[in-house]
Amino acid sequence: MKKIIIVNNPKHWNLRVTGVDVVSAKDYLTNPEYTALRNVRVFNLCREYTYQSKGYYVSLLAEARGHKVIPKVKNIQDLKAPAIVKIISDELDELMQRCLKRITSQEYVLSIYFGQNVSPQYSELSEELHRLFQAPFIRVKFVFKGKWFIQGIKTIALDEISEAHLPAVNEFAKAYFDKKRYTPARRGKSVYDIGILVNPDERSAPSCKRALQKFIDAAEAVGFSAELITRKDYHRIAEFDALFIRETTGVNHHTYRFARRAQSEGLVVIDDPDSILRCSNKVYLQELMSVGRIASPKALIVHSENRHSVATILGLPCVLKLPDSSFSQGVVKVSTREDLQHKLDLMFEESDLVIAQEYIPTDFDWRIGVLDGVPIFACKYFMAKGHWQIYNWSSKSKSDIEGAFQCLRIEDVPKKVLTTALKVTSLIGRGLYGVDLKEVRGRPVVIEVNDNPNIDADVEDKVYGDEVYLAIMRLIRRRIEVRISTLQNPLRASVERSGDHA
Repeated sequence: MKKIIIVNNPKHWNLRVTGVDVVSAKDYLTNPEYTALRNVRVFNLCREYTYQSKGYYVSLLAEARGHKVIPKVKNIQDLKAPAIVKIISDELDELMQRCLKRITSQEYVLSIYFGQNVSPQYSELSEELHRLFQAPFIRVKFVFKGKWFIQGIKTIALDEISEAHLPAVNEFAKAYFDKKRYTPARRGKSVYDIGILVNPDERSAPSCKRALQKFIDAAEAVGFSAELITRKDYHRIAEFDALFIRETTGVNHHTYRFARRAQSEGLVVIDDPDSILRCSNKVYLQELMSVGRIASPKALIVHSENRHSVATILGLPCVLKLPDSSFSQGVVKVSTREDLQHKLDLMFEESDLVIAQEYIPTDFDWRIGVLDGVPIFACKYFMAKGHWQIYNWSSKSKSDIEGAFQCLRIEDVPKKVLTTALKVTSLIGRGLYGVDLKEVRGRPVVIEVNDNPNIDADVEDKVYGDEVYLAIMRLIRRRIEVRISTLQNPLRASVERSGDHA
């Protein structure tokens, strides 16, 4: 990826960095050569970013051109918004108090250069503030009123930096522009960047290590530079063209925040925030299936006023589910009225609503993987040994935690099962879903729909192999290209006119 530093006057640029072109703001705004450039990262180091200044227009037009720019206009606006500054102050409260505790004055100004400060004791605080605002040079004023607060944040120009700080700033600049996160290693003719969000410590991740490598290989095969990222990389989302989540998702969870942030930054996201919202909550899914007339087990949304009617309506045993349960966790079978009320007491401590479903014993559950309305794999998941679910987390034997599986060709799946799976996902979105169904006397019923379904090596890919991974990456690339085409065509003429008058 080509890197460009934009400054007001390149003659005044006195930092020694390599592999980066230094260009004047006027040239970037008016020269058609820069309008036509693709696959560019722009570092906007103009003197100021006030509204309608050259610095402001550099970031604004960079975004319109599809260039990856730091800082983005959103970051510039955040610097000026007192409400945002207050929120950031609250978020970093513990870190601020710890880092500034030795300061005896009532005010302190922290200068941050490329995410660093000349004093190592403020490095963590400097890095966090830079992650949030992204501007290369900022000064943060803190005031002490019983504890430390952020009073204000402003950008500074290169010529406002203290002479004593310049040697350190030069070292910071070299490290900043050499960072691999701005120049991810590419294989072949990679055109786009994709971040794959994972949790290395997750007990039951949606994909095993071998499957993750297959996703990376598939991404690179269709033109991506792929990188595994974790929750610590939240500030880096804007560096990518797409986000693919391979970590168990949840609404009250960083995976949802990643999806929301990525979507707001214009990335292609799987799973998208709407899919996470809809699939993560079983109360929503139950209502959706009822309205959409999707066959499902007899169910009841349980609350404090109808809890004593559950056994009468559904019979015993029955199944209770927390709205945000996953991987069979937060799901219990109750066989007596006493156990039913006891389990409801425990669940109501976590949620005001609980799903109760009739108990349907079967030897296996169907799982149909659906991508953008098209089935891409089909499996039978058999119940764990001596258990009523496919997972038995209480098993003392690791080999008995999961049941066996059988992967099938799509054409070998009963037509009614396939049709039902496609119908229910059409009500949710165009993402990647795993539909769980049971067959009751030849009639399929939907148990639930999962966003971010399991795709493990030698399980879900047993029949179609690498094509499962390639299908997902091809779809993501197509969506990126549709987005870019939609953005660029109507904007090209207006961008060129803006450059003429800048």
